[in-house]
Formats: sequence, structure tokens, C-alpha cells
Amino acid sequence: MGNETIRPTRMELLNTKAKLTLATKGHHILKQKRDALVPEFFKLVKKARDLRKQVDLEMQLAFKSLAISKAFHGDSFVETAALASKKVPEINVKARNIMGVKIAEIEGIDVRKDLEGRGYSIQGSSAKFDAAVEHFETALDLIIKLAEFETALRRLLREIEKTNRKVNALEYNIQPDLKQTIKEIAGHLNRLESEAFYGLKVTKKRLAKAEEDATAA
Repeated sequence: MGNETIRPTRMELLNTKAKLTLATKGHHILKQKRDALVPEFFKLVKKARDLRKQVDLEMQLAFKSLAISKAFHGDSFVETAALASKKVPEINVKARNIMGVKIAEIEGIDVRKDLEGRGYSIQGSSAKFDAAVEHFETALDLIIKLAEFETALRRLLREIEKTNRKVNALEYNIQPDLKQTIKEIAGHLNRLESEAFYGLKVTKKRLAKAEEDATAA
């Protein structure tokens, strides 16, 4: 036999068959998991790509509006107004489950504010500065959502790679090895049965011959 540590017994044959059954079920489950994660991954890739375009566009508009606001109000006003914010944006992170994989859901808190929440005085301000603030708030909100998608993508990719390694190990190593072991043990047991059967036939013939000789005598 190829593996000298395997005992060619019926009990070992039954145990190896049970291992193969378990490995086959595990292979099927892991393939289902991988096949479910891959479409989810590419769905998120598309969402992240589209969102990245929105972020880039919104950031361009935000910096353009900021430049116009600085030209209109001056750098000092813009810097003072930026420091007057009463609420600092925060994030809330929750978890959701995709085929046993925990994915973070990231929500922005106090990202978009009304005029009072922004902190700066309406007097002396203008629609130009308000527009710049709104664009930056929108951009930040999109960036938080993009962070959620990109974090999920990295997590899903790691899980897909890990699951794929397990699937390949079961398909190309573990299952073939178990099948080969079963084949070798079964072959060995069949040879033993054949030898025992042949020995039994020889013994019966000898007994029959001895009985004939005794009768003739």
C-alpha cells in the first residue's frame, strides 16, 4: 500500500469512507459558499466603482466652490467659518452577514447639517460659501459609503481566496487521497478474501480426497 501508516482492515475502510463522505459534503458546501460570494463581490465592485466616480465629481465641485468662496470672502473668513462647526461628524459601524462573512455597515452621523448646525453666522456669509459647504458634506457622506464598500470588498476577497484554497485542497488533494486509500484497502481485503477462499477450496479437496482414500481402504 502507498501509505504505510494505514492499516488495511475493514474498520479502517469504513472510517476512510466516512471521511470521504464528510469531505465530499464539505466540498459541496464550500463551493456553494464561494459561488455565492463571488457575485456579491462583483456587485460591490460595480457599486464602489460608480461611487468612486461620484466622489471624484463631488470633490471637484467642492474645491471649485471653495475657490470661488475664498475669492469672494477671503481666506480668513473661510478658515474662521470652518472652525465654527458645533458638531463634528462621526461614524456608526454595524455588522451584517453575507454567507457567514461579517461585513461592516458604516453610517455617517452629523455629516449633513442645517445652517444652525454648521455653526458659522449667516450674516457675512453667502450662497457661494453655503454651496461649498454642501458639496463637502455630500462628498464626505459619499466617502463614508465608499469606505464601507471598499472595506467589504477586501473582506470578501480574503474570504473568497480562503474558501477557494479549501475547495481546491479538498478537490485535488484530500478527496483523491481518500479515494486512493479506499481503493488500496479494498484491493488488499479482496486479495485476502481470494486467498482465504482458495485456501478453503484446497482444504476441502484434501479432506474429500482423504475421505475417499479412507473409504477405499
